[in-house]
This record gives sequence, structure tokens and C-alpha cells, in this order.
Amino acid sequence: MKTGKKNSIKQLIITVIVLLLLNFVGNYYFERFDLTHDKRYTLSPTTLSLVDSVEEPLYIDVFLEGEFPGEFKRLQDETRQLLQEFEAYNPNIIFQFVNPLEDEESNQQIIEEFYQNGLTPVSVTVDDKGKQTQEMVFPWAIASYGDKGAKIQLLKNQMGATTAEKVISSVQHLEYAFADALNKVTKAKEKKIAIVKGNGEMHDLLMADFLQQVRENYYIAPFTLDSVADNPEKTLTDLKEYDLAVIAKPTERFTEEEKEVLDQYIVNGGKTLWMVDAVQIDMDSLYNETGTTLAFPRDLNLADMFFKYGFRINADIIKDEQATPIQLATGSEGSGTQYQQYLWRYSPFVYPDPTVYQGANHPIVKNLGGIKFEFTNPIDTIQNGINKKVLLTTSKYSKPIGTPIEVELGMVAEQTTPQDYEGFGFIPVAVLLEGKFTSMYENRILPFKNKTYKTTGNEGKMIVIADGDIVKNQLDKNYQPLELGYDKWTKNRYDNKEFLINCVNYLLDDNGLINIRSKDVDLPLLDKQKVYDNYTTAQFITVGLPLLIVLIFGILFTYLRKRKYTK
Repeated sequence: MKTGKKNSIKQLIITVIVLLLLNFVGNYYFERFDLTHDKRYTLSPTTLSLVDSVEEPLYIDVFLEGEFPGEFKRLQDETRQLLQEFEAYNPNIIFQFVNPLEDEESNQQIIEEFYQNGLTPVSVTVDDKGKQTQEMVFPWAIASYGDKGAKIQLLKNQMGATTAEKVISSVQHLEYAFADALNKVTKAKEKKIAIVKGNGEMHDLLMADFLQQVRENYYIAPFTLDSVADNPEKTLTDLKEYDLAVIAKPTERFTEEEKEVLDQYIVNGGKTLWMVDAVQIDMDSLYNETGTTLAFPRDLNLADMFFKYGFRINADIIKDEQATPIQLATGSEGSGTQYQQYLWRYSPFVYPDPTVYQGANHPIVKNLGGIKFEFTNPIDTIQNGINKKVLLTTSKYSKPIGTPIEVELGMVAEQTTPQDYEGFGFIPVAVLLEGKFTSMYENRILPFKNKTYKTTGNEGKMIVIADGDIVKNQLDKNYQPLELGYDKWTKNRYDNKEFLINCVNYLLDDNGLINIRSKDVDLPLLDKQKVYDNYTTAQFITVGLPLLIVLIFGILFTYLRKRKYTK
């Protein structure tokens, strides 16, 4: 007895010493182990750097709390576990889950406030063994750091996707969404963006949401090329102060002097984002008494410049069976006008599919939902030593339509077959170019004398999108800009804003942040129909079998104990 007691005391002392030693070591050494096969909880170096940079309390309010379907519960769990990782690495990150509709008396007021702040709720159907109910979910979070704040969209919008598919895509997007928010609220602005003006570019009001989003991370300013006529060298010098030039839907010809300024900016390593229409037509011109308009080539005097850089935008418009809908009046019933949605084949729904083309795996477009284009043009690439990557293409059932041509709204009733698109399809509409660009004025007379002129220079990047309206946001009834990618007529949302912000981040070398998008997460979800078909079996396996095992173990343990002590 004494020997046994001594051994017990010895074991207790050893255990206490080991625990104290582990606790002491734990104060100086931190490690977490991710045992998931897809390493979904292993934070990227960029995310860890952002988490470490939080020196003051950063509060994150997550509104995924309440009664909603299992898919959203999964999104809730994944969000919670990711934030727990953040909190484990830096206690200054404090988060909580909030149910915005907990107080039923103020529900309507809260919903209106969420709408006003751009936090649009989602109405989902809860299906419980055939019984369906509607629930409102707020898949948003807000990060607050000092006097700065950032909205975080937790659920990605994908037209035509099921809730389960949206959740899988959203989980893959979670780390990027929170890392981007941390970057906005903790980092000071450094790089500068010039919004080029002077050639009939898009009005700021029509691209206000894009500008507002970009302004959160970068300095932006309008830059007019009008001064080229008076002092082109000074204009070039001023433009070189900017890290990126954005040219959004120019409608007027560029002069040779303006082209030289842009050319030398590019040759010297300046980054450019081109959103160009090669054809004159837009949707507003169709809404007239006849419902028709003429589409004809638009001469911007940029063809030779683009050709030298290695691409060509053709003066055709693309017709695509994978298209976005438009809403048209179909007649009156009583005192109201009746509207119906139709497929509009001149507005392609462009979805980056990695099984179709390699460029869909690029961080700029990977894991994005569909993007809405409008009267887009085909892009041809030309071999010239510049590295080119096709980022977006139209669908298999698409083809270019030559211009000039009359376009009419009545084409929504047109009957088509797959044979109409044979020999076409997968037309590039957005291309990334990287390398040392050669000046278009090589072996040519310069439009103006430039002492700093170079034929070739520094490594540069540009992204060319053959649609000026990709950046256009709609306006509400008070002429206030709506979110880019939201169609107020059909209530659909597209990933135009996410795509363009990715383009800006990539061109400005924020690759660490954008590369988080490349993370793949394998998120297995239950097959609801299979569960319903085998409901009794599933219920027995998940509930009855564990109870049965515990019962058998209890009976066996009691029997063996009784047998032992009755001898």
C-alpha cells in the first residue's frame, strides 16, 4: 500500500512538472497544426503579415447569426474558424457574431439601414422535409480599426448557381475577403492611379462605385490629356508620377501627340488598364420608338499602337447564347405595365472556366463568378515577344457579328441552333500583357521632340478589356450610383467590380493579396435529396447508433465490473 501511494505521488509530481514545463515553453513558442487535407486553415504569408500588423484593437462584427439553412451554417462555421485563426495569431483582433434581426420590433428599420449601407440581405428558402419557409440572411461582416471601416461580403453572387455552390465558392473566397479588409483599414495608401480624361471617356458618376472602391486602397486623380497640345513633355513628366493609368471607354480620337505620351509612359514601365469599345453602340440608343439602332466602327486612332504592343480589337460585336437577361415591357394589364425578362445575346455572361482555357486559373479571375459584358468586341493577339494571357473568353456558342449592322430589340425572339455557332466560340474579350514594350514610334518620326524618348524600357503590364461598359454602374431614381455589377431591372448581381479590382491590384503589384484567390478549398456538402430518401437510415446512424453503442458499452462494463468484484 505504501509503495503504491509513493508511486502515485511520484506520478502526480511528474505530471505537474511536465504541465508547468509545457506552459512555460508555450509562452515563448506558438504553433498551430492544420490537419485538413486541403490546408484550408493554413494562412498565407500575406494574410499573416496583415494580421501581425494590427497594433490596436480591430473589431469584426459578423452578421451570420440566426436561423438559416445548413449551407449557411457551414459558411458560418468556416467564417468563425478562420477568425479564430486570426485571433490566435493576434489577440488584438476581436470578433463577434451578431443576429441583426434579433429584436423583432426594429427589424424593418435595421433592414433599411443595411440597404442604405450597401449590405444587401439575401432571402433564402429553408426546406425541411418538404416544408418551405423564407428566411432573410445577412452574409456580411464589418471591420473597424480606429476611424477606418470596411465592408466584407461573405457570400459570393453567382447567377444560376445553387446555394451550396455559392457557399463553396464563398468559403474559397473567405481568406481573401478578410485579408483585403485588413489591408484597407491597417495600411496607408502608397500608389497613385490616373483616371485619364480628354477623349470623351466615361463620366465619373457612371463609374463612381469603381472609383470609390479603388480610392480605399490607392490615391486616385483625374488626368487630362488636353495639356498635350500646349506642353506634351510636361504632360508626360506628370503622367510618369502615377503608377497606373486607367482609360475607361474613350469615344474621341487620340492625337499622335497624345499617343506618344501614353506610349512613352508604357515603355517606361507605366501600367495601363484599357476598357475600350471598338464599335459605337450602347443599350440606351436602343430604347426608342423603333427599338433599333445602328452599330458601326468607332475610330479611336489606336489600332497601330495596339498592334505594336501585340493585340488587335476587332470592330465586331459578339453574339453569345450564354448571355445576361434584359427586362422589356410586354403590354399592360389593368393600370400597370407588364415586364418580362429575355435573353439578350449581345450582352455575354462571361464565366472564367478553367476546364475551357488555361487563363481562367490566373489569380485575377480564379474563383470569380460571372461577369456581364455589353456589346463586347473580339481581341486577337499577335506574336511579338510580349507574354500574353487570355483572362476571359465568351462561351462555346458565340460568334462575332460584323459592323455596320442594325441592332434591334426584337432579336430577343430569334430562334437559334448550335449549328449557327460552328467554327466560332471561346472568343477572347480580356487579355493580360506583360514584358518590355517596344515604342510604336520605333523607326518613325516623333509627333513631338522628346529628349527622354526610349524605344524599349522597363518591364511593364497592361490589361485590355474589349468593353467600355464593364465599369459602368447604374443609377437609382435619385441619380445616385448603385453598386457596380448590380442590375436594378433584373435584380441580378455580377462580378464586374471584383474582376476590375483584381485587375488594379495585379497591375500595381499587390500580388501577395491577389494570390490568396488561388487557394482551393474542398468543401463536401450533404446531398439533401439523398438524405430525404434515406431519412430513417440517416437518423439511426447519426442518433440511434451512437446511443446503442453507449448502451452496449455500459451493459458490458457493468457486467465485467460485477463479475470482477463478486469473486
